[in-house]
Amino acid sequence: MDNPTFVPALSYRDPKAALAWLEHAFGFETTMAIEGADGDVTTSHYEMALAGQGRIMVGAEWAEWTKSPLSAGGVNTQSLHVEVPGDLDEHCERARAAGAVIVREPEDQFYGDRVYQALDLEQHNWSFSVHVRDVARADAEEAIGAKIEAKNWA
Repeated sequence: MDNPTFVPALSYRDPKAALAWLEHAFGFETTMAIEGADGDVTTSHYEMALAGQGRIMVGAEWAEWTKSPLSAGGVNTQSLHVEVPGDLDEHCERARAAGAVIVREPEDQFYGDRVYQALDLEQHNWSFSVHVRDVARADAEEAIGAKIEAKNWA
């Protein structure tokens, strides 16, 4: 199992439906499933990965302060960014066909990635990218007209 330092946790009204949808739409795989006693989804815990990498936790709305965006009028307090192996445009079309709302079409960015943005079945905001070219920091700074502070970007 991949052992990332940061692991986002998403709350869904229906986490089991979310698991199936995230597999179908975005290509995630369920890597852990702990079912709640007597089918209580508020005590269930699920984890997913993409192509064997990374980890996200998926669960229910198990406390008053943990809600799906669908239960909060579509408000997102965070978004998730995922680097996709393979063809980003194909990934976008797969998500669209599964019912994802594409809020930003695939587009090359000044920093060398191709990115698109989508809302899932409960309105969580996702962005997906693939690296398409290396860009020197000076070239990126020129493209946006601002200085970039970065420890690992030459």
